Amino acid sequence: MGNGLHRRKENFMGFIRQQEKRLAIRLLAWQYQRNNIPVPVMEVLEIHAARLVDDAHKIARERGRNVVGILKELIADIKKRK
Repeated sequence: MGNGLHRRKENFMGFIRQQEKRLAIRLLAWQYQRNNIPVPVMEVLEIHAARLVDDAHKIARERGRNVVGILKELIADIKKRK
């Protein structure tokens, strides 16, 4: 029984992580469009989004903050660098 609960938790966390990546892709594409920068192909957006989500999770663990808020800040920082 414990193993099944663990598996469901992993599946749920994987689902949440996928949703965060999808959100990061949309935010990245929006920032590119907003700044009149050509939007990269989906594969590149997915790679950037995965890195952003991983970074956001690390920051959230360190600071005890919300992952979505951190994603928005990270994407805003990318905009400033370009």
